[in-house]
This record gives sequence, C-alpha cells and structure tokens, in this order.
Amino acid sequence: MNLLDRRPVRRVEFDPPDDFSPDLGRWPWTLPPVRQLVSGGLDLAPLTVLVGENGSGKSTLVEGVALAYGFSPEGGSTGARHSTRASESELSSALRLTRGPGAPKDGFFLRAETMHGFFSYLEANPSWHSRDPVFHELSHGESFLAVLRHRFQRPGFYCLDEPESALSFSSCLALVGALTEIVAAGGQVLVATHSPLVAALPGATILEAGEWGLREVAWADLELVRHWRAFLDAPGRYLRHVT
Repeated sequence: MNLLDRRPVRRVEFDPPDDFSPDLGRWPWTLPPVRQLVSGGLDLAPLTVLVGENGSGKSTLVEGVALAYGFSPEGGSTGARHSTRASESELSSALRLTRGPGAPKDGFFLRAETMHGFFSYLEANPSWHSRDPVFHELSHGESFLAVLRHRFQRPGFYCLDEPESALSFSSCLALVGALTEIVAAGGQVLVATHSPLVAALPGATILEAGEWGLREVAWADLELVRHWRAFLDAPGRYLRHVT
C-alpha cells in the first residue's frame, strides 16, 4: 500500500458535535487560517510545515490537530495526561480527523513552551518501555535532542510547535534529519516554526499563515526567508531602527 494512503491524518475538517456550538465571532474562530479550515478543511501532507508571524494562528492549528488526535495539551504521547493550567483553545472539540487505512497510531506532541513541566511529569511517571534520561539534568537544547532520540523512533504522527526555540544551528540540522527519517519510515509530521532551516525540510509542503489564511509557498518565496536573507546581507539596515 502506498505510504501516502497510510497517513495518520489525511484530512482535518470542521465537524462540531451536536452539543457544541462554537461562537464563530470570537477567537480562535476569527483567525484567518482557522476560518479557512472551517470553510474548506485542510489536507495534511506526509510532511507539513506551517510558518507565519506571531499571532497568525499556526500554533493554534497545530495545537487543535494535536488535541483532536489524542495528545495531551501540554505535550507528550497519546498516553500522557500531564496538565497544569488549561490554556488551549476550543478548536480541537470541533475537528474531525480522517485517518488513512492501517495508519500507525503512535506519535508525540512536542510543545516548546511546556516541555519543562512535561519533563517533571516523566520523572514522576517513568515509562516501563522507554529508558528516558533525567531530562532536567541536561541543558535546554540537549533535553530536546534527547526527546528526539527516545520518543521519535516509530512511525506515527508527530506534531511540533516551534521546536527550534531550544536548538542551535547544528541541533536544528539534527532535528531536520530526525523528522526526515520519520517520514521516510511511513510516519507523518506537522510542525510550526519560525526557523528558515526547519522550514527547509526536504519534501515538505509549506503553508504560510497570515491575514489571507493559509497559502502554499515555495521555501525561497517565504517572507521569513526573504527577511533573514536581507538581514544577514546587511544587519545594520535593521538594527539602526532598534538602537
């Protein structure tokens, strides 16, 4: 069977249950990418990258899809039940995911802003089948790489929200390598990022979030890439406005 047919999430659609009536005039329903999802659904490729400015809605979409899949709002696998303070939107409650036949059910939700609390959860609830290191004894970046080595090993659905926040340039390359291997093995990746390096994942479908909603864009045409190229070419043109 074609691996494309076995994607854990082939399509995401707005399909609220009868007892749920979202107020489409309020956040997160007012975000242009969410409005686009409501009106036309969203097909996910084996490797989908979301980019956009802060507040554009990319992380809200990743969170909504991750929760609809069964992940904990604060990260981890589908079996994790770590929770400190509920801050997630109601988007996931109105989403229906279409799975590929025979698709793997494993996966992981890596959410940069909540990983510290998740590491504490793992220490208090050690896994019998995963020999995790003591993440809190590692540096911020080393702990993220350790998660990749220990938790990103089987084909499944992997959602990542701004994973580059803890990583150096070389560590981002390691992340790209790990995600590429997951897809090659029949898994699926959905990642939101501000990093032009992560956005350059080979074979990725890149969706740029903004006031237009979501639009597929080639890597070289991303606003993110154009801004970084211009900055690296002449940093002074940008820095003079903030000093």
